[in-house]
Amino acid sequence: MLNKILKDAVTVAIGGHIRPDGDCVGSCMGLYQYIKDNYKDKRADVYLEEIPDAYRCLKGTEEIRHEIPKDTEYDLFICLDCGDKDRLGFSVPLFERAKQTYCIDHHISNEGFAGDSYIVPDASSTSELIYDLMDEECISLDTATALYLGIVHDTGVFQYSCAAPSTFRAAAKLLEKGVDAPKLIQDTYYEKTYAQNQILGRTLLESILFMDKACIASYITKKTMDFYGVDVKDLDGIVSQLRTTKGVEVAIFMYELETNVYKVSLRSKERVDVSRIAKYFGGGGHKKAAGLTMRGTYYDVLNNLSEQIELQL
Repeated sequence: MLNKILKDAVTVAIGGHIRPDGDCVGSCMGLYQYIKDNYKDKRADVYLEEIPDAYRCLKGTEEIRHEIPKDTEYDLFICLDCGDKDRLGFSVPLFERAKQTYCIDHHISNEGFAGDSYIVPDASSTSELIYDLMDEECISLDTATALYLGIVHDTGVFQYSCAAPSTFRAAAKLLEKGVDAPKLIQDTYYEKTYAQNQILGRTLLESILFMDKACIASYITKKTMDFYGVDVKDLDGIVSQLRTTKGVEVAIFMYELETNVYKVSLRSKERVDVSRIAKYFGGGGHKKAAGLTMRGTYYDVLNNLSEQIELQL
């Protein structure tokens, strides 16, 4: 399948969504390494915002481009793990200038904004989709490590319902390439800095239960982030920790982007489709994991979200 996608391209740009998470970085770096290993006649470049330090264990991350070179144009732009064009962030102009565009994604909110697409909403991760497109015999250890990281992060180390039998089969094949799974999972998923643990503790301590304890919510202001010396990358995993609260159906975590503008992360367990809620407010995502940006005070945002959650509960 990749042969067909790459057939007419000599230069390839690979891009992912803003604030890249494990699946975004893993799928981008996995595809990048695979092209470098197996297509010597092609040039590939990755365009992403700054990535969390933990993901720099992946080969090639030091080559990620954070700016667009002047007058650069590619034969093909492949966007990964990205539900809509605007979420490509700074690389949107490259996408628009590319001769061909292709999107590989598993967000149910993706409506096929690229020229061609491979979208599987039920897939565990974009990294699993990338694996499916590759020739298994041509996958190196570096490629396998990147894809395994992506699968691990978007499945919560295989505990989310999106982890299907195909996911475990793909993971097993990647392990056979020599991936050191225990170290990779510990170093990139579980290990936290002291500041990250402090901000997590602060968030949990100030969380509130509402809707007869079916929902939990918490938030962090820019002032608080500055006080603890953390940035957006250090907030990864907080909403998932809120979601583990016994009896809770929906978890909400938000942090302040600027005065009265919040980035909101939503997680659910069984009864609520948070992608519908996110889409209603201009965001997107998956049935049990979605996000959006909303204006207003923390309580304004919470009230607006509560109305939509109540319709499903």
